Amino acid sequence: MHTLDTVEVDGVELAYRVWGTAGDPPVLLLHGLGEGGVDWLTIAPRLAPGRRVYALDLRGHGASDWPGEYALELLRDEVAGFLAALGLTSVTLIGHSYGGVVAYLLAQRFPRLVARLVVEDAPPLLPQDPPLAVPPRPQGRMAFDWAVKTQFTAQRNAPDPRWTEDLSAITAPTLVIGGGPTSHIPQELLVGMAERIPDCRLVTIDAGHLVHERCPEEFLTAVGAFLEDGM
Repeated sequence: MHTLDTVEVDGVELAYRVWGTAGDPPVLLLHGLGEGGVDWLTIAPRLAPGRRVYALDLRGHGASDWPGEYALELLRDEVAGFLAALGLTSVTLIGHSYGGVVAYLLAQRFPRLVARLVVEDAPPLLPQDPPLAVPPRPQGRMAFDWAVKTQFTAQRNAPDPRWTEDLSAITAPTLVIGGGPTSHIPQELLVGMAERIPDCRLVTIDAGHLVHERCPEEFLTAVGAFLEDGM
């Protein structure tokens, strides 16, 4: 069983789900672009024994507010504000894809907040040549604000070079999980990222980009082994 709650951070209401016992070591799960905290429904309960697990709807997604501004720096700082609002420090931070980018940016900027970091198939952001195009918005209702896609694409095309340079500033022990050759993410970028982060290991699970969805057992085994090393 889990609960769905909300908290306000700098005027933005954020929705989140919680599993586990209050006071246990905290774990925060960050979803991919266009997803939400529900993306972790098969994973979070398995992580919850002995841990307090939070799955956040990032701004512009799901039941959280859709304020229209989605720069990665805003998301990074808002997640830090979310942790502060809940009185959480030294969390295990697990992010997939878009959420993985937010996770490693947070670990760079606020190292004291992150005890351990797991990045699932999320590469360092490098300038795109030719630039990535934004596809037209699909018809009908969506579970996220299409402006997230538009603004993230712009930042992918011309990222702040410090986001890659400062991977070397991450102090948390880090696990990078790659999806292997069937992922659309070039896996050599994950190799390069793992080499930049001082205390990092790289595990490949041949599942494509959606590792925790398509191979949950292998994902949980890799994450579980990594977390047990720190206990």
